[in-house]
Amino acid sequence: MGASVEFFFDVGSPASYLAWTQLPGLCAQAGATLVLRPMLLGGVFQATGNASPAAVPAKGAYMQRDLQRFAQRYGVPLLHNPHFPINTLVLMRAITGMQLREPQRAEAFLAAVFGAMWVEGRNLNDPAVVGATLAAAGFDPAQLMALANDAEVKAALRATTDEAVARGVFGAPTMFVGGEMYFGQDRLEWVREALLHTAR
Repeated sequence: MGASVEFFFDVGSPASYLAWTQLPGLCAQAGATLVLRPMLLGGVFQATGNASPAAVPAKGAYMQRDLQRFAQRYGVPLLHNPHFPINTLVLMRAITGMQLREPQRAEAFLAAVFGAMWVEGRNLNDPAVVGATLAAAGFDPAQLMALANDAEVKAALRATTDEAVARGVFGAPTMFVGGEMYFGQDRLEWVREALLHTAR
């Protein structure tokens, strides 16, 4: 069985977005599988006592600049969303629902949401904006809202969030290669090395 990277993320995290822009290529180079593990970052923060870097103004300002440095290094766009923070509960449920019901479209859905959030800076706190964004990407907003309200989908997102906390996750993004945990999109080189080691 080949190596894999479990990618625990929340679309409300710009660092998760940056990691997502790099992980597919990194996994392809290593012959590994990328396993998407959507979790609710707010739930992780509540369970672990952690908080967003934005809660400390000096740290938040530094993080914005640091993320821009990485975006430039990766050659990808990154816009600080003026509507941050975004309540991602419905979005993360919808992503989870896509994985459960239409897994072949989950990646396209995730691309649409990450792009709207961190490239276009849309106000995804506004249900009308969310609906227009998803419709433009070829998705049925009503179907996705139904998914987000599905009891099985809600339970699956809670279960993944609880699993993340139980495995030591305290923020996003967090990656696992084998049993080893790597926190932060600035640890992708460690992920790459772990995959190469696993492949030997």
